[in-house]
Amino acid sequence: MVTEIPTPTSADELHTWSDEVDVLVVGAGMGGASAALEAAAAGSRVLVIDRGGRLTCTTAMAGGHFYLGGGTPLQEAAGFDDTPEEMAKYLRAMSPECAPEKIEAYCEGSVEHFHWLESLGFSFERSYYPGKAVVQPGTEGLMYTGNEKCWPFNEHAAPAPRGHKPPIAGDTGGAAFVLDLALDRLDDLGVEVRFDTAATGLVVGSDGDVTGVTWKRFGQTGAIRARAVVLAAGGFVLNSEMVSAYAPRLTALMSKGMPLGNSYDDGLGIRLGESVGGVAEHMDGAFFTSPFYPPEELLKGIVVNKHGERFVNEDSYHGRVASYVFDQPDQTAYLILDSATMARPHYGFQSLVDGWETLEEMEEGLGIPAGALARTMADYNASARSGADPGFGKASEYVVPLDTPPYGAYDFTPGKAFYSGFTMGGLRVTVDGQLLRTDGSAIPGAYAVGACASNIAYDGAGYSSGTQLGEASFFGRRAGRHAATATAATVV
Repeated sequence: MVTEIPTPTSADELHTWSDEVDVLVVGAGMGGASAALEAAAAGSRVLVIDRGGRLTCTTAMAGGHFYLGGGTPLQEAAGFDDTPEEMAKYLRAMSPECAPEKIEAYCEGSVEHFHWLESLGFSFERSYYPGKAVVQPGTEGLMYTGNEKCWPFNEHAAPAPRGHKPPIAGDTGGAAFVLDLALDRLDDLGVEVRFDTAATGLVVGSDGDVTGVTWKRFGQTGAIRARAVVLAAGGFVLNSEMVSAYAPRLTALMSKGMPLGNSYDDGLGIRLGESVGGVAEHMDGAFFTSPFYPPEELLKGIVVNKHGERFVNEDSYHGRVASYVFDQPDQTAYLILDSATMARPHYGFQSLVDGWETLEEMEEGLGIPAGALARTMADYNASARSGADPGFGKASEYVVPLDTPPYGAYDFTPGKAFYSGFTMGGLRVTVDGQLLRTDGSAIPGAYAVGACASNIAYDGAGYSSGTQLGEASFFGRRAGRHAATATAATVV
């Protein structure tokens, strides 16, 4: 595990270099590949190194949503009006601590980024999936992947679906498909991607600027001289010591769930950035998920804690519901249904506790204080008879009285329900990916993108599927362009 910050090597101590390039990218996931493509397109000599093999990165594990909007051709084809302004309003509501210029750039550039993704060699299917799901089950190109339609965010911005998925059926494979095309494009441009090659430290000049990377590959070691280094080495969810220190809520996944990441999501990229004066932020940010839908019928139930109280609107994005579960007393929560709404979760991540003929029996069976769940249900049902949910604003299509016994409960408690998740914090960077010091100054020659950088996505409760792939590729491209421009005027 990479827990300690590696000590940089002074360029003055190195007398030989294995390679000399303009831009060196550390990591061959979506962020790194995008940075390399743009730097190479700008005329830079580019080299990419990666500790793993081709498509062994975390990107390749993702379903494939890219969060895009502002009026993409797919949105227009599906009949949805969206603007960069409405997209920005939504993202500001979900990520209020994000630097405004990043959200503005991301939204203003989203349509162009859509075209860039398709230029890699595929087309998003011009179709819309209307259901409530984690990922489109077929090849439909567009669906809602966040809280755009959910209260209170539907009052902040006009709702629009922005989850763009490549034409790959099922829950996985979409991101690997796009990344494979990006790597093929690098091959076409003559950019070498050197796999099984690990960065071991950064090389710095006399002024503190980053001038290269030391590396190892099996029994070989060496140093690569570069005018700019782009760190794209992933997050830290597989580093138990870092998770315990910075994002302790994620420790539950180590023994009771599944960290979403590859074996090299150990924090190396973040530690490398810190080694030259970079600062990490939002390191406590964590994404959790244990989807209980589909089927949509289950959204008609209510989710309560150990005190029998609701705490979130059930039609929220699955990651938002999961994040709220982790904030409840003893992280205990249940999905309550009656016989009219009872169904089996498609993924089977939650177990059915039992069924009861009365609410009083259910309270006793779940250990909820006597009368607490009955009061919650009475209040909910009174409003639900008119299709309203004044307490939490659940969409009327999912609001029905739960008054037909017997009643059942699915257990959402971590350890009893299966959860997965990943880290969301990373290095503080500019809108162009430049690595920043504590005082806000940029470190010459150093960039960070993807999961080891902190951009729009930093909190699981405010996450929308596709944000990480979207921002990794979008800001990766900006970093690659900026690195190429900055190095063009630099003499090594």
